[in-house]
Amino acid sequence: MWFIIGFGLRLANLTAKPPWTDEFSTLVFSLGNNFLGVPLDRAIAADILLQPLQPNPAASIGDVIHNLVTQDTHPPLYFVLAYLWMKVFPSEGGLVSLVAARSLPAFIGAISIPGVYVLGRVAFRSPLVGNLAAAIMAVSPYAIFLSQEARHYSLAALWVIGSLTCLVIATRHLQNRTPLPMWLAIAWVEINALGFATHYFFSLTLCTEAVVLMVLAWHQKQTSIKFSLLFSSSWQRIYAVAIGTLVASLIWLPIFLENRNRDNLTEWIRGAREGLDWIGPIFQALGTLITMISLLPVESAQLLVVIPSGLVMLIFFIWAVPILVRGIKVQLQQPENRMMIQVLAGVAISAIALFFIFTYFLGIDLTRGARYHFIYFPAIIVLLGASLAVCWHPPKELINKGIGRWGINGKKAAILIWLMAFISSITVLCNLGYQKYYRPDLFVQLLQQISPVPTLIATTHKTHVHTGEMMGIAREIKLGNSPQNTLFLLAHQDQDPNTSNIALENTLKTLPRPFDLWLVNFHAPVAAAVKTCVMSDTASLPNVDGYEYQLYHCQ
Repeated sequence: MWFIIGFGLRLANLTAKPPWTDEFSTLVFSLGNNFLGVPLDRAIAADILLQPLQPNPAASIGDVIHNLVTQDTHPPLYFVLAYLWMKVFPSEGGLVSLVAARSLPAFIGAISIPGVYVLGRVAFRSPLVGNLAAAIMAVSPYAIFLSQEARHYSLAALWVIGSLTCLVIATRHLQNRTPLPMWLAIAWVEINALGFATHYFFSLTLCTEAVVLMVLAWHQKQTSIKFSLLFSSSWQRIYAVAIGTLVASLIWLPIFLENRNRDNLTEWIRGAREGLDWIGPIFQALGTLITMISLLPVESAQLLVVIPSGLVMLIFFIWAVPILVRGIKVQLQQPENRMMIQVLAGVAISAIALFFIFTYFLGIDLTRGARYHFIYFPAIIVLLGASLAVCWHPPKELINKGIGRWGINGKKAAILIWLMAFISSITVLCNLGYQKYYRPDLFVQLLQQISPVPTLIATTHKTHVHTGEMMGIAREIKLGNSPQNTLFLLAHQDQDPNTSNIALENTLKTLPRPFDLWLVNFHAPVAAAVKTCVMSDTASLPNVDGYEYQLYHCQ
């Protein structure tokens, strides 16, 4: 039931939101194409800009892998799966279908629902915990967000669920001093290998598991006079899993080191901080945690929507947090569940600590990307399921203490928390929460309203990220059958911003007038040729997410 509900939500409004630049990377590389064929430094038509989005019957899986490892920063497993998946779907206006690209992560995200059920049930030996965890996963706004993007994060989260399931089984064996089954050790290594092949940040999940196991080893050493316990058959299997995982990860080391030469693709999570920027990551991490169960339209442009939404969320958490904390405390009092709470909480706390270590000590602000929190998201969901299980069915000792009615009220509390998550998922589906960073649809509407003459859209270009920004606009024009006569200029920019100026100036000299020049995300001094055009006052025009623009009328 939870799978059906969750899959239905993930498919709802699947293509209502336009793709953004990261999704264009997925589309292009999963087709076996690349961005190298898009001409730079000259005016091109929308069809030429969109050529990498056309299905390529001659492309093979080898092309997918080669283009990805030589031009991007991600391992290829998801892109290979997307290559096979998208072949089943017909094209859309001659371009790859967005339904095809987004339905794969939606389906994988739905599989995570029974996956987290298994994790919850195995960890606490309770179908109730598994069901409640699955119920939250089905409607979690954060999970919906991951599942509706044509990216690999839903698959990476699925491998996290599998790896954590192996961890909790292994922890129980270590606790009981029994050897790990061989099948478990092999499955654990295979899942970890697949996780590495999906996203390099999966390694952070493995770091949190290592922390949990080291704490367990230290605890056993403190409570046992036998130091040889750490060399027992149980721990030997753990060491074998660690070695197997290390070997599987080293396969990607040469590619990862090569990817470091493409820092310009990840520069958005780097940079110096000043003043309040030092506390920003704390609120960014807290915001992602909150949206795992609650997200109302606080991103709306209307204050009359933002303020009530924020107040409702605040009141909800003031009410819900004590209930959830009380449930965790009760589970900690149960000897058979204490270890599992500590394991999953240890994974979550270690992951958050790693985020802040990367952010404050290494200068890589991982908190800026909410999607990176997939490394511990399943652990949070199962902890929520364990807490709500206490609300739904309180232990006998609580009832014996005169809290018999708490079970009824607890059920109501669990239902209300689920309903809040469900309403929040609708917020995401309607693009009122986790809004897209880029809105090319709104920009094209503005373009059609303001420019009745032919137009040139110029942007500075450094990587295929900037190509994707323009692809979003070109795709909206093409699929909307717009009569707009629009050309695009990707003015390449290396270290010297004047190179973009030269390309723009040369292009302007070749175009017949009149036309409108839109400088969109153009980060370079204005070329002298532009000054021959009349700059339009855009102060009264609306802002468009992802697209900073200036308009010139060239008569």
